[in-house]
Amino acid sequence: MRKRIVMSMLAGLAGVALLVSALLGAGVPAAVAADVPAEFGTDWHDPVTAAPPVSVPKGAKSCQVTLAEAQFRDFTPYRGTYTPPQGCGDRWSKVVLRLDGKVKGRQYDRLGYLHVGGVEVLRTSTPEPSPDGIEWHVEKDVTRYSDTFRGTQDVEMLIGNVVDDTYTGVIDVKVTLTFYAGRPQATVPDQVLTLEGGTTLTTPRNSERIVAEVYATGSGGGCEEFWYLTVADPASYSCKADKGPYREVQIEVDGRPAGIAAPFPNVWTGGWSNPFLWYVVPGPRAFDVKPIEYDLTPFAGLLNDGRPHQVEVSVAGVPEGQAGWSAPVNVLVWQDAHRAHVTGKLTETKSSDPVNSSVYTPGSGEYRVDTDAGHRLTVSGYVDTSHGRVTTTVSRTLANTSAHRWNDGETTDALDATWTDDQNVTVQAGRAAPRTTRTHRTYTMNGAITVGADNRLRTELALGDRAAVTRPGGGWSRLDDTYRGDATYTLDVPRDQRHAVGTSSERYRLYGSGGCYDRWLATEQGVLTEDRGGC
Repeated sequence: MRKRIVMSMLAGLAGVALLVSALLGAGVPAAVAADVPAEFGTDWHDPVTAAPPVSVPKGAKSCQVTLAEAQFRDFTPYRGTYTPPQGCGDRWSKVVLRLDGKVKGRQYDRLGYLHVGGVEVLRTSTPEPSPDGIEWHVEKDVTRYSDTFRGTQDVEMLIGNVVDDTYTGVIDVKVTLTFYAGRPQATVPDQVLTLEGGTTLTTPRNSERIVAEVYATGSGGGCEEFWYLTVADPASYSCKADKGPYREVQIEVDGRPAGIAAPFPNVWTGGWSNPFLWYVVPGPRAFDVKPIEYDLTPFAGLLNDGRPHQVEVSVAGVPEGQAGWSAPVNVLVWQDAHRAHVTGKLTETKSSDPVNSSVYTPGSGEYRVDTDAGHRLTVSGYVDTSHGRVTTTVSRTLANTSAHRWNDGETTDALDATWTDDQNVTVQAGRAAPRTTRTHRTYTMNGAITVGADNRLRTELALGDRAAVTRPGGGWSRLDDTYRGDATYTLDVPRDQRHAVGTSSERYRLYGSGGCYDRWLATEQGVLTEDRGGC
């Protein structure tokens, strides 16, 4: 298979029920009627996703601030200064980041970030443009970073790009923050911290809840962008890794295991050797990369001693010395307003032996690798707060199964993979009954690339991003974001001779105890043919 290096708009799962409730009854566009050309032309519909817009309070006073406005031609970051808004106070019911971008000509997909005061508030990738040009829009709920936005901060943004006689697309973006006055629906962190020197954390001594966010992406060149396809020796394949395709994002506190997670298998807008899959509908999370969340509250008693501690993130399964992963960290802290020092203790760290079986089956011109891997980790600890002793136990179980098939020359290359990431967070306050939040995440990838005798490359691919959450008191929610695409074009010819055809669709469903949202998009040859929804 020929591989080209390739580079969602929803708040974290903790806020799903609130979002569902806010969107209940929200309208979505009706079905679209459109003329479909026989093949892709020089222009197509602007990129669009089926994910819901960020809900905002009706009638609330709002103030807007421009964070960044830049044209990216190379790897020079945009740098500026953020000043808090005037006229909306310093407590907000909602803060919404909005990115508007445009690009035309020829350009690869690119990966980018936006930092405010060193805090990563957005990780994104870009769509690939048409010759005539496209525009796209990203929204993200960034209310959780309110502490960062209360003071003047340095701003840094970069979407690394290359512009020359061949790749002509200049990436033009504007990013704003809109602040809505009022009280937030959910409790926001009192402080948002970053790691000094990349690994050192000093928390306030009265921290009673601590959550780390890790924006983990496999990218930046090489096979780690396609980590789910890598194989170990003795298999003969173009992307190798000595332990096969299993990856696990781990976080440690002072050398002790503190959290594990399955990385989301991001596919950027040139992925799977076929940009025609993604011109209109990108894959899940492509424009708004969600961070992995780790509840580090069991370590609060240890971290609250006022001393610096080492917090390190690593990706298990990456060959030693090989680059290709980015994993910036934010740390969200909730403080006990009635105590200057919250004491506590880490009481349990229990890890299973990691399982990673990758079995190679050679054949006559056809080959297969079957992977079965997983890991479990439980950590528990307590803090003695002004409202009593609170014990937090976090249990996480990961599993990955995949079947990877290919042939000589990799003119056929197929993968069927599933990742599950199950987490239980149990909180017991004093003698009260334990309260458990359960989250079951499932990611799926099922696709194949074939190159025929006529040098026509075809990619068929289905991607799934699913989550089920149950909360104390009976609250629950379900997320199902499913993408499907099928596109074909001729290799090794000028762009106007590719004779590309393709269909794609996305259905985004979010429902639960608070209501529901359901939207369906479909495209053909770059034309949006359906846009409908309802519950």
